[in-house]
Amino acid sequence: MKNERIHRVLSFLIFSLIVICFENRVEAQIPNGFVDISEFIPDVSVELRYFSTNNFIGDTIQGYESNKLYMSLEAANAFLLAQRKFRVLGFGLKFFDAYRPQKAVDHFVNWAKILNDTTMKSTFYPNVSKSELFQRGYIASKSGHSRGSTADLTIINLKTGEEVDMGSPFDLFDPRSHHDSPMISEVQLKNRNLLKDVLISSGFKPYSKEWWHYTLVDEPYPKTYFDFTIK
Repeated sequence: MKNERIHRVLSFLIFSLIVICFENRVEAQIPNGFVDISEFIPDVSVELRYFSTNNFIGDTIQGYESNKLYMSLEAANAFLLAQRKFRVLGFGLKFFDAYRPQKAVDHFVNWAKILNDTTMKSTFYPNVSKSELFQRGYIASKSGHSRGSTADLTIINLKTGEEVDMGSPFDLFDPRSHHDSPMISEVQLKNRNLLKDVLISSGFKPYSKEWWHYTLVDEPYPKTYFDFTIK
């Protein structure tokens, strides 16, 4: 009887370990139809801001455990086309974000509810009350990024490696970041239009409030919000 009880306990423990390992493997698995953009387009620059503390929360974001940038194969093919067009002009793509796990979006939502946490306000939303970030469309409970075909990006000068001057930094929640903002110079607007024109011609559509935000017009997963961890 004692040996039988020990056998049952051991069997349960082994089964539990198998389940845990399986669950971890499923969570880490990249779905079919997604690619690592650095492998797909080797010469792009990637700086995942949510894998760092250099973002509007001031901390690493849940779901970002690596500086790997994933997106749908269809979006990657369209960005490959855009990269080829920019190379001819002496520029290259630099990504700040693409696929975003739903758990990261939930992290944003939970942070937005803590109104007294304004650590990064002076850098990322100096002229907007934190309580208005939802209302003004800077944060939402669902993000197109989680569908895998939206990206935040800019362009760099291939000779210097420097980012092109767009008139405001990435993730500045401010009217200055609206694409056609009258608060920027003609040169800065010209740079934004260059990014927009090439990306539109490659199959993307812009978001008027964020010059860096583009979504594939014919995205393959328009109603699916993924939640796999970036590892």
